[in-house]
Amino acid sequence: MAGTVLVLQHVACETLGTIELALQAHGLQHRHVRIHEGDEVPADLGDAAALIVMGGPMSVYDHDQLTHLKHEMRLIESALKAQRPVLGVCLGSQLLAHVLGARVYPAQQKEIGWHTVKLSQVAEKDAIYANAPDEFTAFHWHGDVFDLPPNTVSLASSELTRCQSYRFGDSVYGILFHMEVTQPQVIEMAARFPEDLAQTGVSEAQLQAGAQQHLSHLTRIGQDIFGGWSQLAVGEVVDVHLHDITTAHA
Repeated sequence: MAGTVLVLQHVACETLGTIELALQAHGLQHRHVRIHEGDEVPADLGDAAALIVMGGPMSVYDHDQLTHLKHEMRLIESALKAQRPVLGVCLGSQLLAHVLGARVYPAQQKEIGWHTVKLSQVAEKDAIYANAPDEFTAFHWHGDVFDLPPNTVSLASSELTRCQSYRFGDSVYGILFHMEVTQPQVIEMAARFPEDLAQTGVSEAQLQAGAQQHLSHLTRIGQDIFGGWSQLAVGEVVDVHLHDITTAHA
């Protein structure tokens, strides 16, 4: 169990990115469930030590049309009850928030591009955020937001989005923004979702310019944060109280 992380991937362009480097640095292998290629979501983690759920263009409230979302939420719940570390990125953070009992809903406007993230005071003593700067510029691409889930602590916010990251227990994290992206990923996302850019008035040139300016710094921060989570996945026990889990999925 100690050496493998299960990864749920929804679209080809939203990969682990630099998270893979952090996993490798801590001796962790990873096994993908590529939902966009038709892979079935397992009922539980089996012998995997932890779970990562990546981003995608679908919404939590599409679960009646997209049955894989129901299966993903049940897998997340199973991982929590099995006391395994969980990391949800973008859509993954929304699915995790829903399982924990939070409302997930469309934002007043999409948050796309390079915007400042501010950490909370709680983050200063958090296991994975403690060494991160109080604020930094991160990559964003989301149209849905969520309320802070019950029994969690808020770790980060942005000007447009009150809850950008949260922690449940000791090793369960949701991160709405993107620290894992590489420059090719930024380009691929712009090519894959041009309608989102059109809605927000953000250009591909602006995204690339932001990557040139901010990506190297963001990658360093991300490696520290993802490395901290990887360390928890290697051998730490998650402090999860089962009665605190509010199952909200259908």
